[in-house]
Amino acid sequence: MAFSGVLAPVLTPFDAQLDPDLPRWLQLCRALLSEGCSGLAIFGTTSEANSLSFEERARMLEALVTDGVDARALMPGTGCCALPDTVQLTKIAVEAGCGGVLMLPPFYYKNPSEEGIYRNFANVIERVNDSRLRIYLYHIPQVSQVGFSLPLIERLRRAFPSMVVGIKDSSGDWNNTKAMLEACKGFEIFVGSEKFLLANLAGGGAGCITATANINAKAIARLFRERSQGLQDEVNTVRALLESRPLIAALKAVVAQRTGHPGWRRMRPPLVELSEREAQDLIARLA
Repeated sequence: MAFSGVLAPVLTPFDAQLDPDLPRWLQLCRALLSEGCSGLAIFGTTSEANSLSFEERARMLEALVTDGVDARALMPGTGCCALPDTVQLTKIAVEAGCGGVLMLPPFYYKNPSEEGIYRNFANVIERVNDSRLRIYLYHIPQVSQVGFSLPLIERLRRAFPSMVVGIKDSSGDWNNTKAMLEACKGFEIFVGSEKFLLANLAGGGAGCITATANINAKAIARLFRERSQGLQDEVNTVRALLESRPLIAALKAVVAQRTGHPGWRRMRPPLVELSEREAQDLIARLA
């Protein structure tokens, strides 16, 4: 199944021991789907996924499917630095019936050759060895320092046309997204911020996978449906306020205020929460 619309990279709540708080996480996942998200990109950057262990991600995915969420609406992040970890997490996602996986390139070694990145993905696909596999490339070079050039995307598409089916462009560079839209016809292209949602849709893109869906899903989903510049301006205002603070910490502060559960503010080191003063100032501005 192809993805489209608004997907949320779901925040991860932690308990007092800094373990994933599964009941609160499952509650948020269900709420986001009910608020208009067409899918959940669990274990993305906003999820603090690279602070989660292999075992934690596997356990959380199993709990979500067991809880009754349709696996076809899930796009878990499975890209790791170690090839065997990426393969195993991807196998788990495919076997669970997930509609696709969002895959970072291996990101520890900087300035890898395009040949090296290509071989990494080719090895993952060959080792998973399952025709159900659908990969969405995750382009966030300002964080990973490793990205996807247009020639590399096209090479992967030519080699694995039924499996490399889309990309999340979180570069924040509209010109980059525009070049992808022009060069990669038939590719499912998602922007990483709703700021670019209308422009992406106008160019034939599939939608957005956006952190702020965690607290503004209804409005962003309405923008996807109605495609109104007025709505675009409204969601941009909310996004700008959130981006005035460290984004993940800001989102967690808002969820904590909304749910009445201060534990939502917790983050795994090295990330830290907003101060109480910062959190209250942000909430007042949003209100």
